[in-house]
Amino acid sequence: MSSSTQELFPESLSQRPRKYWIAVASAEHVRRGQAGGFMQVCHGKGGPLRRMRPGDRLVYYAPTEQFQGTDKLRSFVAIGTVEEREPYQADMGGGFHPFRRDVAWLDSRPAAIAPLLQGLDFSANKRNWGYQLRFGLFEISEHDMQAIAVAMHAAFEEEVAA
Repeated sequence: MSSSTQELFPESLSQRPRKYWIAVASAEHVRRGQAGGFMQVCHGKGGPLRRMRPGDRLVYYAPTEQFQGTDKLRSFVAIGTVEEREPYQADMGGGFHPFRRDVAWLDSRPAAIAPLLQGLDFSANKRNWGYQLRFGLFEISEHDMQAIAVAMHAAFEEEVAA
């Protein structure tokens, strides 16, 4: 590979370090994904899911229990690892074909966000930390993922070198 090619493509996407993500959806929508072993974000858009790679870890934050609900849940409700399959479209009827990505969900318990805010990199000492939730999917630090997993009583299986 020439040096100019290496500058354009510094690392293989499949070899990039693991990333950690927060996805945002109502708890009822997250439960549907958990039951089916998948996730979808941003009203079914594919672009955000293509940013994720197998082995990346994600946690869902649910501002509400119901889609467009006025109830305030404000909790992390599901946590898991992105699987190998690339994003794909599903037919939900009525002409709606959202993109999905398969996820290996962990056993966990919901965890309210409020007690965690000052200890998370994405929110500590940030007045407008909630703004990024509007994007539907955003990257967080490994520290944040570990803190949220502990609060949710979830444990990721670590890879064992062969």
